[in-house]
Amino acid sequence: MSVAAHRRALPDAPARRGWCPGLSRPMPTGDGLLARVHPPLGILTLPQARAVAEGARRFGNGHLDLTARANLQIRGVSDATRAPLARLLEAAGLGDTRADGGPQRLTLTSPLAGRDPAETFDVPALARAIEAAGLAVSGLPAKTLVVVEGRLRAEMPEADAYVFPAASGGVRIAVAAEEHGRRDCVTCSEEEAPAAVAALLNAFAGTGRRRTRDLSPDDFSALENAVRLAMQAQVPSPVRERDRVRGQVFPDRAHPSPQPSPARERGRGGVSPIGAPFSPPAGIAPLAASQSVLTVDAPFGRCTADALDRLVDLASRLSAEEIRLSPTRGFMLLSRQEPSDADLTALAQNFIVAPDDPRRSVAACTGAPACASGSTPTLADAADVAEAFRPFGADGRSAHVSGCAKGCARPGPADLTLVGRDGLYGAVIGGAPGDEPAMHLPIEAVLERLGRAKTIGLAAAFAPDRAKTDIGRTRRPA
Repeated sequence: MSVAAHRRALPDAPARRGWCPGLSRPMPTGDGLLARVHPPLGILTLPQARAVAEGARRFGNGHLDLTARANLQIRGVSDATRAPLARLLEAAGLGDTRADGGPQRLTLTSPLAGRDPAETFDVPALARAIEAAGLAVSGLPAKTLVVVEGRLRAEMPEADAYVFPAASGGVRIAVAAEEHGRRDCVTCSEEEAPAAVAALLNAFAGTGRRRTRDLSPDDFSALENAVRLAMQAQVPSPVRERDRVRGQVFPDRAHPSPQPSPARERGRGGVSPIGAPFSPPAGIAPLAASQSVLTVDAPFGRCTADALDRLVDLASRLSAEEIRLSPTRGFMLLSRQEPSDADLTALAQNFIVAPDDPRRSVAACTGAPACASGSTPTLADAADVAEAFRPFGADGRSAHVSGCAKGCARPGPADLTLVGRDGLYGAVIGGAPGDEPAMHLPIEAVLERLGRAKTIGLAAAFAPDRAKTDIGRTRRPA
């Protein structure tokens, strides 16, 4: 579809709640327009990566954001450059996929999808089938997300629907419920899964809700009935019929994450099928068949076009065929060759290359002045917070430095959330950016309290006893 056709077909985006930017309709922000690129399955060929870097340099301000959904954002686009940017990336196979305001990319897969020897089904093929089915669903909210995962995992990213292996065999489909739970819809065969997901998405679109976690009990019933009818219309599979007899289809309660069988836990060599994160941490790790994985994260989700070009240069030298985007806001290379120490040193100038880097435990948005909603320089402050938060990050805890209450970098809760407002930060312990902060502090006071937290703990250090005194110490104008 041409850029002009997209522009005609899309509704007035700023008036639509939950709107997400694309190439044909970029989003106004503090440093110009922001255009989001949605690589299919989160994978860029090397020529595509070059095109993204060229587009950011020629038609933006040279800065790129990497998102938690493994997408890219080109910043600093103008009214004059938005159309040539869209043409460049459309020619590279990275154009928008739909014009009705629905999700430009519906599925999220592990960056190892299709190469992980522990996967029990063909994840890329199933994700592509679900993407194709989703294109036919009208009225689907722009932020709808389906995680497609081929191995049993303890945790998966937050999404609206999940497609993953059933412990007893086959494919299990579930939807997100409130309190971060999951509610099963059906267990079916791999071949039946796209039709089942399509029925679920059609029913979800019909509810008018923005996310499945907002569904009412009646909405859940409508989803389950729609999936049931879709499954009845297909030839019964042995997996589905067996689970129907066992009473495992359409349970009426949310379920915890699946537990693997001992046989699957042993795996087939290479990456362990359980206990591994959805996205491997920064650094080098072995995969299988003499392959290695190099993962680099962009500090706080931002890099430059020149840094991406240098990563493409390295991929070429290592004979890597593609660059995969990671939900950790980074890139991954799969190759039979490992980078040299000199390569890693060069990468470290622009990327996180070590799993113990303290910046990995801190999420941060662009903030002021690049974001019109931000009032604090979150990127600079997040670097200081990361260093002060180092002992907590090493303990597996997380922090979030947000420029406003929208919480774009991490909408959910963190052990410490700092929300920018009028030059100060609202401190929330164990909550999300939209929660009521216990106090508002200048960054200097935040860092001082983090120093004390090493001894007395986060909750005690951020008790509101000295908040007024701390505010008086600010050295930065509001």
